[in-house]
Amino acid sequence: MKNTCFKQLQEQALEANLRLKTEGLVMLTWGNASAVDRNAGIIAIKPSGVAYDKLAWQDMVLLDFDGNVIDSKLKPSSDTATHIELYKGFPNIGGIVHTHSRWATVWAQSLMPIPALGTTHADHFYGAVPCIPSLSKEEVVNEYEKSTGAKIVKEFESAQIDPLFMPACLVANHGPFTWGKSVNEAVNNAVALEECANMAHHTLYLNKDAELPAYVLEKHYSRKHGPNAYYGQKRVY
Repeated sequence: MKNTCFKQLQEQALEANLRLKTEGLVMLTWGNASAVDRNAGIIAIKPSGVAYDKLAWQDMVLLDFDGNVIDSKLKPSSDTATHIELYKGFPNIGGIVHTHSRWATVWAQSLMPIPALGTTHADHFYGAVPCIPSLSKEEVVNEYEKSTGAKIVKEFESAQIDPLFMPACLVANHGPFTWGKSVNEAVNNAVALEECANMAHHTLYLNKDAELPAYVLEKHYSRKHGPNAYYGQKRVY
């Protein structure tokens, strides 16, 4: 199987990774994005440790759901096993982003969820963005990246959180992961998450008792994402 069979998938993954840089969500090589072709069971992900300005679509590493690399001389992202676990656990997502963006990572290192304090947050995330508990020593030592993904999925299932209603989480001591129906949507969610993390920090600095009424959260989320959503245009002109 040659890379050209999945050129479009690799191009989507490349575009998403480059957006992480242009949106200011990554420094050095601290981040990665992946896209999936579920019909083929193939994932395209950023190669490990390669600078963003050096990337081409051919560099996006193709692999299957067992982590087997397909026709690539480059190693995939060190977070690949986390991506695979998320794709397996969240069957409706089509792309994943992981960054160490400053404000979202501050919340992750503080071991705190990002609270929904305003309508900007409510437009993207249905409630507080959860902070996944720290991994155990055993989880870190044995299959760290796989354990990270498995723990995210387990926490979402345990709390009965729909990953499409909450397309983001923080991993304690680590950083944010976002996802979406497409990898481009996953990047958009990463941008929104970083801005909401920044706003929440400064809001609570000014007013530690700030909160968003549940009915406002419900209204703003549903008008954009609910069954009777009316935000945006039905056609792009």
